[in-house]
Order: sequence, then structure tokens, then C-alpha cells
Amino acid sequence: MSTPDQDLTAQEPVDFEEMEAPPQSARPEGHVERTAADLEAVFDVPVRISVILGRTRMPVSDLLKMDTGTVIELDRQVGEAVEIFVNGRLVARGEIVLVEDKLGVTMTEIIKPQ
Repeated sequence: MSTPDQDLTAQEPVDFEEMEAPPQSARPEGHVERTAADLEAVFDVPVRISVILGRTRMPVSDLLKMDTGTVIELDRQVGEAVEIFVNGRLVARGEIVLVEDKLGVTMTEIIKPQ
């Protein structure tokens, strides 16, 4: 009986130029087509969405002087993109829009995870 090492050395040499690649399928093996219906189980999971309009720094003494109607200067310009966070993670950028006398956000760019 031969050992596995002897079986490998007893084979004829393989010419790699003559080897053919196996046919490639359109999808990787094990790939399953997914649809929105597959996510139905998580549709009711609540998430926290935050939109950062801008930031500023000020002393506590100025904060205590604020009253209704006080204007706070932020570090963003009008028309500049805002950041959209889901559960504390940056997921998109967007623009502020007015919808029936309410502020809203329209997404203009989806941030790919790194």
C-alpha cells in the first residue's frame, strides 16, 4: 500500500497552461437573492435618527443668559450638507427641506461602511 506522499510524487507533472478554469457562474456559490420582504422581521425595530445641523462652543454663562428667540450661531452655512446618524453611526448626508411648515431632511449621499 502506498503512502499519500508516494501518490503525489507518482502523478505525472501538470502543465498549468493546459489547465482550464472552471466555468464561472453569475453568482458566487451559496449566494441567495434577497428582497425587502426578507427584512420584514426588523421593520418594527425602533432606531434613533439624529441630524446634526451644526455645532458651536460657548461658556455656560452665555448658555444661562439664553431666552426664547435667542439665536445661536452654528459652524455651518445655509445650504451646506447636514449629517444624518442612525443609532449614533453616520449613515448619510442630506439637505434640510421644508414640508408643510415642518423641517425635514432629504438624503443626498449614503455613506458606505468602512
